[in-house]
Amino acid sequence: MQPDPSELTKQIDLNLPLIGLYDSPDTEGFAPLVSAEPGRHTCIFCFYENWLKGQTLVITRDNFGCGGAGKYLCNVQTRTKEDLVKFLKDGEGLKATHEIMNRWVDHGKPYEQEHANLLLGPLKAGRYDLLKTVTFFVNPDQLSSLIIGANYHSVPGDSPAVLAPFGAGCMELLPLFDDLSIPQAIIGATDIAMRQHLPPDILAFTVTRPMFERLCSLGTESFLYKPFLKNLKKARAEKSMRSARGEQGGLSCSVPAGT
Repeated sequence: MQPDPSELTKQIDLNLPLIGLYDSPDTEGFAPLVSAEPGRHTCIFCFYENWLKGQTLVITRDNFGCGGAGKYLCNVQTRTKEDLVKFLKDGEGLKATHEIMNRWVDHGKPYEQEHANLLLGPLKAGRYDLLKTVTFFVNPDQLSSLIIGANYHSVPGDSPAVLAPFGAGCMELLPLFDDLSIPQAIIGATDIAMRQHLPPDILAFTVTRPMFERLCSLGTESFLYKPFLKNLKKARAEKSMRSARGEQGGLSCSVPAGT
């Protein structure tokens, strides 16, 4: 059963919908649906506004939008390795040498689809068994809270709770996780090629299903209900009020003597 994220999103003041990536044999229960125009290069993050409207993007091996999504989400080779390395190194300048770029391409593992359809859109409670990852689109304050939440149950020796790997934006949604069965998160939307499709103050925080369940389980004893977060929200609200009145200056950080 899908856990309820409403208390979590309430406490961090997140109003944007959570976006699920599903691997499904059909599209039942995901309408309304949208898809890229066949044969046209389209970044999947072009559909950000569609997600906000409640629409779900359908990705298939025959229609995946761009070569990166084709390769890393659908395991469809759209260009030779040599051409890919040349494009990423020479055209985009993403690695220092061709050798490093070659090694990165060799190391990357595309996601292996279980079914014909990948669906990216608002969470659907009735299809939780098909859910692979959940993405929170967040501002820096919300990202900070989710990073703390991801580490809440983590102990030394565990796999890192939060990663920030290099890769395309679509890779950060799924294939950069080594094991979807462990609770883990990726700070995403760090690919400057796709950031034009998002607001400038928004990043992604993508989690595996076990991590999603952990985050949704955070209770009143956690930091979500403690002074640090309350003080942060109060400070933001006061600054917003001052800005609305046209006032200048920041908050005082002085502390009364004896405290």
